[in-house]
Amino acid sequence: MKAKKVMALVLCAAMVSGLAATTVMAAPEDQFEGLTANEAYEFPMMVKSFQATYWEAAMKGMDKAAEELGVTYTAQGPNSESDIADQVNMINTAIAANPVGLGLAACDTSSVQEALQTCVDKGIPVVTFDTGIADAPEGSVVCEVCTDNNQAGSVAAENMYPAIKDVIANADGQVIIGEVNQDATGLNIQQRGTGFINKMIELIKADGKTVAVKGNEFYVNAAEGADAEEVDADVVIQVAVPAQTTVELCSTEAQAILSQENCIAIFGSNQVAAEGVLAANANLNVLGSDAANGDVIGVGFDAGSIIKAAVTDGTFLGAVTQSPLMMGYYAIYALTAAANGAELEDVPTAGYWYDSTNIDDENIAPNLYD
Repeated sequence: MKAKKVMALVLCAAMVSGLAATTVMAAPEDQFEGLTANEAYEFPMMVKSFQATYWEAAMKGMDKAAEELGVTYTAQGPNSESDIADQVNMINTAIAANPVGLGLAACDTSSVQEALQTCVDKGIPVVTFDTGIADAPEGSVVCEVCTDNNQAGSVAAENMYPAIKDVIANADGQVIIGEVNQDATGLNIQQRGTGFINKMIELIKADGKTVAVKGNEFYVNAAEGADAEEVDADVVIQVAVPAQTTVELCSTEAQAILSQENCIAIFGSNQVAAEGVLAANANLNVLGSDAANGDVIGVGFDAGSIIKAAVTDGTFLGAVTQSPLMMGYYAIYALTAAANGAELEDVPTAGYWYDSTNIDDENIAPNLYD
């Protein structure tokens, strides 16, 4: 079956790139072996927006799966991931048409609860992709196709820390590590941002330094292991979330962090946030890959031409990417299986580190969407 071939490439890429995984991931395509559609199904697929090329890559995966299975889909989404009400209206309109299944990447997981309950009441199976919904009404979500975002955030921290370890060890005073998250409402962004913070806290404390977390209330409260007040900490992790999801507003938040003389590193936790960090750097010119020479170490998340260029030229140390293509691909497979009446298990997809040394590797480059 073609699904095995495609997933093999993704898993190979993860191994070649040194994905920090603690367990071997079960092959998610196994439950779809031999799958055929009982009918020519049509599925509404709710993406978060058409703002980032990430979603274009997801739709390429949907295209491939739909062609293989003989089904169709219609992608819908708001102009921006901040347009939560617009997405909810689109979801409700789609549900009113009684589809045989619904694909959903929720901009705000709390805002879709009523719609999901309606799906339960009407017997419409929902497959979430990119973003899970931990508190979804029972029986509403039949399959989750998502990156392990806690792990993916920790991968960013694990690869950043060696580049700044000596700076932290030898600092005369307090240093700041920044993090820009596009929101504090999407479960995937929440998990990713928290995964980075918690792993960084763990690594810093293991080297005998104290840590405090400040900034956005959600991330401050979700952090685990911080052991000092801001005024006393050796390292402060400063977390910023813009009022809306735009590169411009992420850039404003990043500039406020990068402008501080004791800022030594910064993480942008998705494509919009990472591009915002780079936009801020266009004015400040502080990012680079040599902390010993005073560079601020930047790490991104996702891909896209702007982030890939920054990784290639050393402005970013590297980035962590997912496989939106595979999330879109398996979301269509899962919806088809659900429409057939099958019971499903969740489908984990890989996230992995790339930098200037492996960005062009033949097993990695196909997963770095533009």
